[in-house]
Amino acid sequence: MRGGPPGSLASMAQVSDERAKNRSASLRRLTTEFAPYGPKLVLLFFFVILGAVTQAGGPWLVGRAIDENIIKGDPGLTTRMLELLGIYLIGTLMSRQQTMLVGDVSQRVLSDLRERLFKQLQRLPLAYFDKRPIGDLMSRLLNDVDTLNQLFSQGITQLLGSLFGLTGILIAMLVLNVPLALVSFLVIPVMLLTTAFFAARARAAFRKTRETVGDVTADIQEEIVGVREAQAFNRTNENISRFRTRNAANRDANVSAVGITSAFSPSIELLATLATALVIGYGGYLTLNNQLSVGLLTAFLLYVQQFFRPIQLLSSIYTQAQSALAGAERIYAILDETPETQDSASSQVLPTITGRIQFSGVGFAYNAGRNVLSEIDLSIEAGQTVALVGSTGAGKTTLASLIPRFYDATTGSLKIDGIDVRDVTRHSLRSQIAFVLQEPFLFSGSIGDNIRYGKLDASQIQLEEAASAVNALEFIKALPQGFDTVLGEGGGTLSQGQRQLISFARAVIANPRILILDEATANVDTRTEALIQRALETLLQGRTSVVIAHRLSTIERADKIVVLEAGRIVERGTHAELLAANGRYAELHRRQFRAPTPAVVAPAMARA
Repeated sequence: MRGGPPGSLASMAQVSDERAKNRSASLRRLTTEFAPYGPKLVLLFFFVILGAVTQAGGPWLVGRAIDENIIKGDPGLTTRMLELLGIYLIGTLMSRQQTMLVGDVSQRVLSDLRERLFKQLQRLPLAYFDKRPIGDLMSRLLNDVDTLNQLFSQGITQLLGSLFGLTGILIAMLVLNVPLALVSFLVIPVMLLTTAFFAARARAAFRKTRETVGDVTADIQEEIVGVREAQAFNRTNENISRFRTRNAANRDANVSAVGITSAFSPSIELLATLATALVIGYGGYLTLNNQLSVGLLTAFLLYVQQFFRPIQLLSSIYTQAQSALAGAERIYAILDETPETQDSASSQVLPTITGRIQFSGVGFAYNAGRNVLSEIDLSIEAGQTVALVGSTGAGKTTLASLIPRFYDATTGSLKIDGIDVRDVTRHSLRSQIAFVLQEPFLFSGSIGDNIRYGKLDASQIQLEEAASAVNALEFIKALPQGFDTVLGEGGGTLSQGQRQLISFARAVIANPRILILDEATANVDTRTEALIQRALETLLQGRTSVVIAHRLSTIERADKIVVLEAGRIVERGTHAELLAANGRYAELHRRQFRAPTPAVVAPAMARA
């Protein structure tokens, strides 16, 4: 994590953008996600309103049946019951149509949201990923979006139906008997205060659950990736203990959140019971004084039950809503991050280059006030091979990363063929540069697909030529499916050397004008290194190459060796010239070749 501030994984996993913390703002932004689906939403509201009308009409028909068809003995009870059946059938049909429409629209919204998140992650600068655990980002992309899925697929239909149904019930109660309706409404202020009380506490509780689940996911991802080191250093028990602590924090956060929301539903039930008692008491008084019919009293009791049924239903999705809004805050925190600086309108397409690189007074800092590179002046002629050496943290990888604009220089300028790299489009710049890392990353897919990553339209003949150029063809053809052999994540069962050879073939097929090798031979055995060295003779021919050296024996024939120390160039020259100067390079050379085993030397020459 070069240049990142010190801090625990837990603290990094809980980083959230202040701009997205406001719940109302997150709710408004979620609402705008549905704007492109206006016509479908209009149809949805039509179904919701019609469903609310049928919900409000049922008790009214029951009341009329009691007063007119049962008490007065008027004929037509069967017809009245058929009308009631028809109303409820229409309500059922409307509910089905609502569910189908909400499912269609919500899945489209979520698909669009996932795509925007993925695009955003692809466009964010590398500095963003330097400071954040991948597991936490995965949690936001998967877990937090899934909480929205649960709310959209289930909660929205219930929410809309409940709100419009509640409105219909209120209107029906007022139409039937205003005094009795007002008595029933006495509990509404208490209900609103109760809801506000629980809402304030639930918001904080569910924000905590989203943060802690991100922490847990980040820890799982890190420990799975580092399981080899954990076992090698006997850290498994400590890691289990640390995970137990974080998992317990997530458990406690969820228990707290559930405890808060679980108290909400009984509170509403208590208010429903109180409202029913008020209707029975006051309605019974009106009925005994012939001011209210038995049918109307029955209808009112049904309305009161229906009135609180939506409230209870809302309480059941309350947990989903709070969790979803907390997840939305974390999602919008990513979407609100500033992407990698976009190419300006005046940016030109970099023409085919010869590969001359010029650093002039270049300085760079990952964080303001903490320079990693200072006053770098370096010329690399087209076709030259320049090696960067130095101790850990000297700035070798950072210097090389400025060439393809993974980062932009803080001060000074970097030019290729006399053109400032900040004046050209990144795509045209990076299309003429290939990067081979110490730890090659192979994607899930076939070996052929991984090599084609450098040139998507490469033919089978070109694949074989690239593999042959780096001495990988023999082992690839020996595999059961050859180039069609499917690799698992990270390269499956291939050896480190074989994975590195495939990454070299990927660079060859891209045919770059500039090649950057970041300790590309550091983790291979001597036999594979010999194969790679022969491949490099072909690969480097006619190309400008920047080689970050781990083993000094691999760079003795470089055209120029540049020694970095604390972000500054302290020596430069050929291998023979630097040995004769008896300076820093000579010291590193003596230290490495006098070491009894490479294992002792490796820490002194690790990645900058």
